[in-house]
Amino acid sequence: MAIPLSYIARNLWTRRLTTALTAGGLALVVFVFSTVLMLDAGLKKTLVSTGEENNVVVIRKGAETEVQSAIDRNQANVIEMHPAVAVGGDGRRLASKESVVLISLAKIGSGKPSNVVIRGVSQAGIGLRPQVRLAAGRLFTPGSSEIVVGSSIAKGFAGTQPGEHLRFAQREWTVVGTFDAGGSGFDSEIWGDADQLMQAFRRTSYSSMVVRLAQGDQFERFKSDIDVDPRLADEAKRERTFYSDQSRALSTFLNILGFTLSAIFSIAAMIGAMITMYASVANRVAEIGTLRALGFKRANVLAAFLVEAMLLGLVGGLTGLGCAAFMQFASFSTTNFQTFADLSFRFILTPAIVGKTLAFSVTMGLVGGFLPALRASRMNIVDALRAR
Repeated sequence: MAIPLSYIARNLWTRRLTTALTAGGLALVVFVFSTVLMLDAGLKKTLVSTGEENNVVVIRKGAETEVQSAIDRNQANVIEMHPAVAVGGDGRRLASKESVVLISLAKIGSGKPSNVVIRGVSQAGIGLRPQVRLAAGRLFTPGSSEIVVGSSIAKGFAGTQPGEHLRFAQREWTVVGTFDAGGSGFDSEIWGDADQLMQAFRRTSYSSMVVRLAQGDQFERFKSDIDVDPRLADEAKRERTFYSDQSRALSTFLNILGFTLSAIFSIAAMIGAMITMYASVANRVAEIGTLRALGFKRANVLAAFLVEAMLLGLVGGLTGLGCAAFMQFASFSTTNFQTFADLSFRFILTPAIVGKTLAFSVTMGLVGGFLPALRASRMNIVDALRAR
């Protein structure tokens, strides 16, 4: 015979003030825990959504980022003519030779400089990114000193609105448009003509190549051909895999920092839950004796107090999670440790995060309530009834 759940829940409602204070402490920990998971999920979604399934990125072997890579023109031509590369309706191969460099721009408000990715692309390169849509103005004219900026750059940096000018690489560049990349990493980039940018930065080699495969199952063949070709010193990765790798360092840092803070705060929260449950046991000695006299066993009393502690944790978890859900309306900007460039992304709440967060909060309640529940279950019936 188990003690009814409704009876257990009423005990929490009876002690509304202490329940609210303890649940508030648990909610703070849950808020930190869930926002870290949401931040990590937002980072991964931003970078993974940057890639297309049938697109392949080719960079120099040993390079971890496009900024570190170099592909000379002869190598680029060899890669472009590979039989696995798709051909467009105009007869041109769907390959983009790209140049990627970093420049420093001042942020709006603070005026502090931050690194921004400048990507030189071809017309084919724009077509290889179907998620990119023009939001304002127009695209840059090939062969000109015109640039278009991602939506995150336009919101966060000075001088990046259509009609304004930026000066870098000893040349003045005109912003002619803003594009929206659907929340992907391209929103944190500036695009211009690849050849013009290479001339301005005095580069003779491309940074990377992006190609579209005619068929998705040709990737392994394409990769192996690139790997063994003596004319090349490059490697190929699926675009989604490539950008997913870019998130690894920052994701690891966020997880270590977040979980360390959560672990420290959770100790204090569990101590708070333990104090609350000990107070509950002390105030209900006679009640516990009555339950035992009515035939409820020690295990029933133990289970009842554990369920009460877990309900307390659940209340704190739902409160913290509810507050964390509002973070989805905010965006976060930081430096990507892999590329050392500014990257903007959003907090994302997923069903998996909800499950992990609630499990974490209930566990905190369970751990904090275990010793008080054990004490309640070990009370002697006679001694407990004498306390009335």
